[in-house]
Amino acid sequence: MQFNTASKPINQLVLTNDILEVWKDEVTGQHSAFSMINANPGDIICDFGASAILQTPSYLTVQVNETEHICLQPSFLQYINHSCSPNVCFDTTTFKVICLQPIKRGDELSYFYPSTEWAMAQPFQCVCGFDNCLGYIQGASYLSKELISSYRFTDFIFQKLTNKYSK
Repeated sequence: MQFNTASKPINQLVLTNDILEVWKDEVTGQHSAFSMINANPGDIICDFGASAILQTPSYLTVQVNETEHICLQPSFLQYINHSCSPNVCFDTTTFKVICLQPIKRGDELSYFYPSTEWAMAQPFQCVCGFDNCLGYIQGASYLSKELISSYRFTDFIFQKLTNKYSK
């Protein structure tokens, strides 16, 4: 009997540490981060910092204020993908990755990209598959007032949203 091996995902382990594993889909080139730990809401997953500070956003940066977008350090954090139902967030006040939903070892880690970017460098069509999927993801500046209570944002982005909708 022959099997269609082209329909089976071909994944390669790229990196592993105490916090997560990074896998690469050899067909699409997409990287994904999977938890190596169990975590509960409010738990700190890890600390982070900046390996570089840019004046404009890139698809790999996290915005910390009006003029600074950081490249994440440790760099493996860049493989935490977007979801409209995220299980972690990046707190740019304390520089900690925080658990939002229960995480079990082996779960894919994800965060809500607009929670850290006002206007994204590379908007995209979301394919997270959750019932609350927003579709086209562009950054926090494009979110409706009604959506603000559904997500956790960095202090900087939350303040910008508050200012936008208080007028």
